[in-house]
Amino acid sequence: MPVDTATLRRRCTEEMDATPRGFGDAAWLRDAFLTVPREHFTPPRVWWPSPREDGLYSLIDRDERPNAWLKAVYSTGAPLITQMDDGLIPPTSPAKGAFTSSISSSGVIIELLRHLAPEPGERVLELGTGTGYTTALLTARTGPGTVVSVEVDPAIAERARQNLHGLGLDPLVVTGDGEQGYPTAGPFDRIIATASVREIPRAWLEQLRPGGTLLAPLDSPFGCDLLVRLTSTGRGTTHGRFVAKVHFMRVRGQREPRPYAELGWTERVEAARWQELRVEAGPHGQQIIDPALENHRAQPERRAPSGNSQTPVIPR
Repeated sequence: MPVDTATLRRRCTEEMDATPRGFGDAAWLRDAFLTVPREHFTPPRVWWPSPREDGLYSLIDRDERPNAWLKAVYSTGAPLITQMDDGLIPPTSPAKGAFTSSISSSGVIIELLRHLAPEPGERVLELGTGTGYTTALLTARTGPGTVVSVEVDPAIAERARQNLHGLGLDPLVVTGDGEQGYPTAGPFDRIIATASVREIPRAWLEQLRPGGTLLAPLDSPFGCDLLVRLTSTGRGTTHGRFVAKVHFMRVRGQREPRPYAELGWTERVEAARWQELRVEAGPHGQQIIDPALENHRAQPERRAPSGNSQTPVIPR
């Protein structure tokens, strides 16, 4: 028996309504999710993100299993893998490789856009077009001619253009290095990245207008990415906090690991207190600040009694 797309979309919406990381009070986002057909942006063959017992990832083919494909499209918690090993593995059979592009899960996309909180008429820069689904939701909110999306992979960018054009949407999809942003159309009111970075690119900071919002998944020492929401204070400087734990594919130019100390992280930061951390990023790089450690440093040194050479220890 065929699965009804409208029913699946409504059920998916209701599931996200019931979670604290869902639509919240963003009625526009709920309306956009119900209006924009996610299946239109999902390739006919995708890999399921959990490996089988043999280590391979199952391929879900729309033509062979249309119901299973549609149910996967509207699964709230599972991304669908659209590319492995930068396209070297064709989507023709179960396979094993590094995930390099996907259509993110509905739940993650909704959380991203809820935290971004774009307003009608604002200019938005998206880094990582993917299938174009998030681009479509953004365009539904901000309006015609407001969204610029940059995609590093030419084939993925072209498919996204076709997907968007098929629904009569007109965002500018640019093929290029997302780390460079798109200065021609800046400054932007909002900037959002759909791939994670180890360090916030300076170009993004420079292309964000004063008072504007930047949202990006940032690599952390805690075994996950942390979604950071930054506000521009002008002259390429920003400050903000982490708002969610997430997992994203890395931008191509930042796949190589780097010592966290080089990226502004202190060794004493604790994973359990990630929500308390402050983030600053600007021309001199980024800094992740633990207010508790700052407070300890700000306190006067406690001198040991005379004759005692003990040194005060900062509590961890």
